[in-house]
Amino acid sequence: MYTKALPALVLLGLTTAYVVPDTSLTNRQAAACFVIGSTALPQEVADSVTSIQSAITCDTSKTTINNVPDVTSGSVSFSSIDFSQSSSSPLQFALDTFATADPVADTDLAAFQDMLNVYLATEAGIRSVGGNLAIKVPKFFLEMQVSRIETAQGNPPAEAGLQVDHLRDKVTKNAAGEDQALLDQVVQLATVLA
Repeated sequence: MYTKALPALVLLGLTTAYVVPDTSLTNRQAAACFVIGSTALPQEVADSVTSIQSAITCDTSKTTINNVPDVTSGSVSFSSIDFSQSSSSPLQFALDTFATADPVADTDLAAFQDMLNVYLATEAGIRSVGGNLAIKVPKFFLEMQVSRIETAQGNPPAEAGLQVDHLRDKVTKNAAGEDQALLDQVVQLATVLA
């Protein structure tokens, strides 16, 4: 009796292995219109792709950095806030373009989230083709601004990686070659949470 049961269980186990859905990173990446390459994404970036892809549309007739399609979230297209088209440094561009209201709590969180979404999407597209990551400076700055707005509006992020101080450090680390006065502005902004 046991000798016949063992092969049946082995076959059942093999069959079960083939019906498990494939949720590999490659398949998740392929579903996003802005991930145009095949380079594996870091887990943090892959997670952001999963969280934003339903909010993003791609205009494949217009490309941006590394031929990533122009992406839109809400009414914001990456091409309208593309740091790489500016004569300013990435950090100067971010400080000039992504300024919050005074007081910070009066800032339109949805608009900043849309701007962040298009930066996250474009970064994922750039990473998928192994491109230059200068986008990290304005992207981290936008993340810091979103965190500042959420905090000022009484809803500070619980996740440590999304808190203002952590994101301030990400901005200053990635913008280490920028002018010290610009870095000082970032540090000062991180203290204004109302």
